[in-house]
Amino acid sequence: MRGFSPQNLWRMRQFFETYRNDSKLSPLLRVLPWSSHLHILSRAKRSEEREFYLRMATQNRWPVREVARQIDSALLERTVLNPPKLSTALRVLQPQAESFFKDVYQLEFLGLPAEHSEQDLHRSLLQHLGRFLTELGRDFCYVGTEYPVQVGNQDFALDLLFFHRGLNCLVAIELKVTAFAPEHLGKLNFYLEALDRDHRKPHENPAIGLLLCASKDSEVAEYALSRTLSPALVAKYQTQLPDKHLLAAKLHEFYALNAAVPDAATDI
Repeated sequence: MRGFSPQNLWRMRQFFETYRNDSKLSPLLRVLPWSSHLHILSRAKRSEEREFYLRMATQNRWPVREVARQIDSALLERTVLNPPKLSTALRVLQPQAESFFKDVYQLEFLGLPAEHSEQDLHRSLLQHLGRFLTELGRDFCYVGTEYPVQVGNQDFALDLLFFHRGLNCLVAIELKVTAFAPEHLGKLNFYLEALDRDHRKPHENPAIGLLLCASKDSEVAEYALSRTLSPALVAKYQTQLPDKHLLAAKLHEFYALNAAVPDAATDI
């Protein structure tokens, strides 16, 4: 056989031996380009990890660069170890919402310093809107920034507004460069009420709110979300790539306790 280097031939053999007995992944293998397969083969060591990134890359139509970035950002570890924190109302209203949101959003591509203002974060997200949409995930569509909301004789501005095609609803995102505080939900609830009353189309579901904070205490977030009547969630953002080795070690402990990755992790 001509035209292939020894390394290419070795990778082809590795690809064949890895997937030859895995019929359920066959449809996915035909979709991704070879370069994406090389990233997954060389950097995903467990079969569950390979399946996860194959499914995510196919469903989200990631380019090769994004496949590498998501592996670098330890998406699997973050997804399995830290499921999103949703309000009780959101779980009831949109049971499938957990599969569309994250507990941690990786924003290292913004290039922000450790100390930054809310204005800096807002401006950088707009400058890198395409990459932010990729990080949000499939089916998110941008609607507007500082979206005007008028209630009574007062004017308000919502930080970011998106629409989610799968959930068929508006998604309001409020930005906080501080740690989450329970009172932050009050403002978000107000915006959701205004969106539902004055902006929601008749065929759409009630709006969802996402508080994107610099940090959060998971227990505080859980307490606050359990009693709110609004479909909302609290997540944090990171401006630096996580310690993948530390997350991998934690995931190894998780595997040891649970024997296998939960189905929800591979169905995302």
